Amino acid sequence: MPTKRKFSQSVSRKVFGHPLRASLYARVSTHDQQTLPLQIRALREYAAKRGWIIAAQIKEVGSGASQRELRETLLATARRREIDVVLVWRLDRWGRSVADLVSTLQELQHLGVGFVSLTEALDLTTPAGRAMAGLLAVFAEFEREILRERVRAGLAHARQHGKRLGRPPSVVHKAVEACKLYRQGISKSEIARQLEIGRTSVRRLLAQKKS
Repeated sequence: MPTKRKFSQSVSRKVFGHPLRASLYARVSTHDQQTLPLQIRALREYAAKRGWIIAAQIKEVGSGASQRELRETLLATARRREIDVVLVWRLDRWGRSVADLVSTLQELQHLGVGFVSLTEALDLTTPAGRAMAGLLAVFAEFEREILRERVRAGLAHARQHGKRLGRPPSVVHKAVEACKLYRQGISKSEIARQLEIGRTSVRRLLAQKKS
């Protein structure tokens, strides 16, 4: 049974009426760039209504679940305590998966940086938002468990059909041959030449046999 992770309450950095510093993050796929102005406009309007200062405005273009490099830049800014809240248009614009979403939200919470997603009305600066984030953590654990079950089922299916698992036979054979030649006093360079593998591979095979 997945356990619910606790999202701690972040401490507001709004002191003596100073407005929060917001970082706007908009992301579109390479085939859907026309929504980028829409996202930015909605984010700017929301920040203005909350009285936040726009400290950064990030526009990222990518496809699928590829690495979000500019998002990592934003997270680095949060780690340096240069922003107080992250504002996104929709959750799938931010997270590559449920697990990735929860992981990054937990880091922001730990840093004391707020997070708001407009479409889902998720605001981690409020108790209701933190409760919703806790449910997301449950779903993330459920997602991981499904993946583990699929891997186990795949391995069992492969064994039932006689598929060999583990290292290829050629690797095992070369490891045995490498040790045999090494015990005969042959140098690692010569072993690599005879077995047609790199010297680094020879060293690794010998080390594995010793361990």
